[in-house]
Amino acid sequence: MMMAMTGRLFSTGAIVRGAVSHTHLLHPRAPAIGGVRDFSKMTFDKKKTEPENQSESEGKADEGNKGEQLIVSYWGVKPMKITKEDGTEWKWSCFRPWETYKADLSIDLKKHHVPSTLPDKLAYWTVKSLRWPTDLFFRRRYGCRAMMLETVAAVPGMVGGMLIHCKSLRRFEQSGGWIKALLEEAENERMHLMTFMEVAKPNWYERALVIAVQGVFFNAYFFGYLISPKFAHRMVGYLEEEAIHSYTEFLKELDNGNIENVPAPAIAIDYWKLEADATLRDVVMVVRADEAHHRDVNHYASDIHYQGRELKEAPAPIGYH
Repeated sequence: MMMAMTGRLFSTGAIVRGAVSHTHLLHPRAPAIGGVRDFSKMTFDKKKTEPENQSESEGKADEGNKGEQLIVSYWGVKPMKITKEDGTEWKWSCFRPWETYKADLSIDLKKHHVPSTLPDKLAYWTVKSLRWPTDLFFRRRYGCRAMMLETVAAVPGMVGGMLIHCKSLRRFEQSGGWIKALLEEAENERMHLMTFMEVAKPNWYERALVIAVQGVFFNAYFFGYLISPKFAHRMVGYLEEEAIHSYTEFLKELDNGNIENVPAPAIAIDYWKLEADATLRDVVMVVRADEAHHRDVNHYASDIHYQGRELKEAPAPIGYH
């Protein structure tokens, strides 16, 4: 019986030529014969790839399919084919249509939490002290400045969400939605970065700076959140206030003609549901509104801790970009 099973599993139809590096399948269920799945009945999706150096025998075998590579999976995972409302294909794999939204531009941009306690003052002046080297390094290159800012701003939500997630597992308790809310914030900030990557191309030394800053900031924020979540959220609240200021200055440069108001990147138009003729100014407007929402969420989270309560006791503002 073992011989028969081996024969079925390693029949010529089950062998796929070439290395398989991706797992997508159009028709995931292969007929089972005698309790063993017959891989020779699997169907494959073909992906266009750049032609590579192949042996003479492989070239003959693949004649007529040059530049194509078979993609196979045994795990029943179907590739998602998504279209827009107008029927055109959705081309973004990093986010989906149901994750898009229109930013609330009516949010109050001038709100500020006046630091009164010692931890608040420490958080406030920590953020202020970080602004000086940033101004010195980037000066008025606001595209690169925004890109650098987003590599930092996307860290706190991920760290906070991760730590609350682990706490929820340890204590066998609900999080009140704060895991999802903070991870939404992190993903939203990351999408800001993906957008500005289309506008500003970083130099090698700016990439090196991002690696260094992220390494330091991630670990500092991680331990800071473990010690005092209320301090950590307050600091992020002030960090977002600085982000609002930076994007306001960015808008001034655009309005004064010092920065060219180029067409908005396609990824931004789809993510924020902007008009087809949207410009960089429209992108900066919606990003600034997002930062104002993040400011509110983090100051709110800090206030909950200041009242001697845990975040789970107050429903999280999920979907509040």
